[in-house]
Amino acid sequence: MESKNKPIIYWSLLTYKDWNFYIASTTKGLVFVGSENKPFEELSEWAKKRFSDSPLVENREKLEPYAVEIIEYLEGRRKIFTVPFNYNGTEFQLAVWNALCEIPYGQTKSYSDIANHINKPAAVRAVGAAIGANPVLITVPCHRVVGKNGSLTGYRGGLNMKTQLLDLEKQGSLSKD
Repeated sequence: MESKNKPIIYWSLLTYKDWNFYIASTTKGLVFVGSENKPFEELSEWAKKRFSDSPLVENREKLEPYAVEIIEYLEGRRKIFTVPFNYNGTEFQLAVWNALCEIPYGQTKSYSDIANHINKPAAVRAVGAAIGANPVLITVPCHRVVGKNGSLTGYRGGLNMKTQLLDLEKQGSLSKD
């Protein structure tokens, strides 16, 4: 039984070609997309911090709508996600995560671009911390944020995953819709 304070966290391992990562949701929406090839502990540790005492229940069927959209993205057939999110964060984090969702497919922005976009130009480091706390990789596209000089910077999923996602989008943005 789900209570307001302790929602059930449904999870599944998403496997597509060489990609393997855990995804999780509540009944309200997607709450977590894990790093490529990381163990289940990445999800369980995150859930302990964000949803303490919420049960983790494996349920591939409940995660199917999210898995479908992520796989479509990985196949280059989806540029915008339509599934609901249920991420929890501070007002500042939510502003940053919403700004990430506005970065067009195949494009990148710098941390200072995001800080300016949310009208907090001096908060570049805080923007970086909020991006690092993004619980839903790929779907909230923090991989589209790079250093001011265009260099690849930190990414929870690792720089290899970030590079793969940016390359995927580069290829997808070259093809016609």
